[in-house]
Amino acid sequence: MKIKTNLIRIILLLAVLALPTSNAYAQGPGGDVLLFGQNYTLESGDELNGNVAVFGGNIAIEEDASADGDIALIGGNFQMDGDVNGNVAVIGGNLTISGQVDGDIVVIGGQVQLTETAVVNGDIATIGGQVERDADAQVSGNITNNAPPVEVPGVPDVPDVPDVPSPSNVPYPFETFHLYDPLWQVMQVFVWALLMGGLAALLSLFLDQPIKRVGDYVVAQPLIAGSIGLLSVFIGILLILTIAPIFILAAAWFLGIIAIGQEVGERFTKAINQTWATLLATSFGTFMLVLVGGFIETLVPCFGWTFNFVVALMGIGAVIMTRFGSRSGATPIAMTAEPLPPTGSAD
Repeated sequence: MKIKTNLIRIILLLAVLALPTSNAYAQGPGGDVLLFGQNYTLESGDELNGNVAVFGGNIAIEEDASADGDIALIGGNFQMDGDVNGNVAVIGGNLTISGQVDGDIVVIGGQVQLTETAVVNGDIATIGGQVERDADAQVSGNITNNAPPVEVPGVPDVPDVPDVPSPSNVPYPFETFHLYDPLWQVMQVFVWALLMGGLAALLSLFLDQPIKRVGDYVVAQPLIAGSIGLLSVFIGILLILTIAPIFILAAAWFLGIIAIGQEVGERFTKAINQTWATLLATSFGTFMLVLVGGFIETLVPCFGWTFNFVVALMGIGAVIMTRFGSRSGATPIAMTAEPLPPTGSAD
C-alpha cells in the first residue's frame, strides 16, 4: 500500500491553502476555491476546473456535478454525489461517496462510507477511522483501514558510556553562570514578540477585514468570547486523538492574538494622537501584547500564565464565533419590555 505516497499527496493538497485569500471563491464555479469557516456546494450540472480547499466547513458535490482537481477538507464532512477527477483528503471529518472518484483518497480522523453507486478508481487509506463499503460499491485500488505507521529498523545497542566523575572544585566564574538565565529568558520573550509582530504585519496584508471582525467581537463581547474559547479548548482536549482540533485551535489562537494585537495598536496610536497605517499598528500592537504577556509570565512564574491564557481564550472564542473572521459576530438582542395596558378606574 502506498501509504507514504498518499501522505505526501495530503501535503500537496493542503498547499492549496497558500492561495491568496482575495480569491476565496475564485471566479464562481471556475478556478481554485479557498474557504475559511464556510460551506461549499457544487450544484447539479456545474463543472469545476480547479482545486478546492475548505477549512472549518462542509463540502457537497451534487449529482451530475463534476470537479476536475484535488480537494482538501479540514474539520468538516464531505458529501460526494457527483464525480471528482483528482485526489481527495479529509482531516477531522467524514466522507460519503455516491459518485465516482478518479484518484486516491486519504481520510484522517473520520469515516468513509461507500454507497451502492460509489466508484473509486484509486486507493483508499484511513488513519483513525474505518471504511464502510456497500456490496455493490466498486473500488479498483487497495483499501487500508487505520494505516499503521512505517516500521523503523531496530537500532543496534550502544555500549555503556563510563561515568564521568564530577569535579570537586568548580572555578568561581562558573558558579554565577545561572545568573544569566533571567537575561536569556528575556531575550527569548523579545525574539518571540518580534517574530509575532512580523507575522502579524504579513497576515494583515491579506486578512485585514477578518482580523478587524475578530477584534471587534473581542471588544464587544469579551466574556462570551472567553467562554466559547474555553469550551473550544475543552472540546479539542476531548478530541486529542485527531489532528483537526489541534490544527484548528492553533490557527484560531494565532488569528485571535493578532486581532487583539491590532486593537492594542490602534488604541495606542489614538492615545498618542497619531495615525498609523493598519499594517504598522497591527504589527506594533501584537509585538507589545506578546512582549507584555511574556514578561508577566517570566516575572510571575506561578500566576503569570493566566494573562496569556485569558487573552488566548478570548481570541479563540472570537475567531470561532466569527468563523475565522468571515462574518461579524452575532449582535446581542436588546430586550425591551412592552408597556402594560392602562388599568380602568374602580367604580
